[in-house]
Amino acid sequence: MAKPRPAKRILDSYTIKGSNKTIKPGDCVLMRPPDSSKPPYVARVESIEAGARGSNVKVRVRWYYRPEESIGGRRQFHGAKEVFLSDHYDVQSADTIEGKCFVHSFKNYTKLDAVGNEDFFCRFEYKSATGSFIPDRIAVFCKCEMPYNPDDLMIQCEGCSDWYHPACIDMTVEEAKKLEHFFCQSCSSQNEKKTENSHSASRQSESKVESKRRRR
Repeated sequence: MAKPRPAKRILDSYTIKGSNKTIKPGDCVLMRPPDSSKPPYVARVESIEAGARGSNVKVRVRWYYRPEESIGGRRQFHGAKEVFLSDHYDVQSADTIEGKCFVHSFKNYTKLDAVGNEDFFCRFEYKSATGSFIPDRIAVFCKCEMPYNPDDLMIQCEGCSDWYHPACIDMTVEEAKKLEHFFCQSCSSQNEKKTENSHSASRQSESKVESKRRRR
């Protein structure tokens, strides 16, 4: 007769081995990869369980994929600290946890005063079987019509409020940083037309006044 398996204990928290940091379900962690030359894996802890005696602690995680781990690979607009929340779940030994990390929303990440090694951001969910993303469309900017990459400097037009990469408007990053005001080519052309129309209207008004004077 087979022996019954010892009951598992569900834990509320776990102290990372070799540190005083505690993790709980819902926290994000860095996990040691089999290949030490690769960066640590990023995961969200779903649950923590241990053997009947509190040993052999395991964590059920939901993996975050880095862009280069996805089917489409890394693209120009992907940030260096960008990760995708996947539908890939796994159970791993808690001993492979290297430390805590923080996966911010895209909006909150762009508001950080400083980005640390433990900071990441996520704006997509990723379906690992199909390589599809949710959402499948996001806002694009600039003449190149690319989504925003928080690692790249962009400048905003004061006319239309659109954002531009310096390189896309024949400008260096250093030149862009020195700008006090910026109008894109389209808005600059519109402003020139308004100025020309204004001058033309002024000349017409002056000629009308002059003709009235002559009639007197």
